Amino acid sequence: MVNEKKLRELILEKGFKLKYIAEKLDLSPMGFRLKLTNKNDFTVNEAYKIAEILNIRGYPLESEIFLPTLDT
Repeated sequence: MVNEKKLRELILEKGFKLKYIAEKLDLSPMGFRLKLTNKNDFTVNEAYKIAEILNIRGYPLESEIFLPTLDT
């Protein structure tokens, strides 16, 4: 699960476009949008790549964006 609002804010704050991030992940813009809106999940590798691109490695920021899914 991803915090869509926080991730969008960081992408824009860093001066990137959503399309650019999608290309770096080898995703179509629609595929990226589906993951961004939690209709599909990011893979661990995609999450690491996003963190690398946005330079957000480490706790707590990374954990604020990529939220754990809690099953109840």
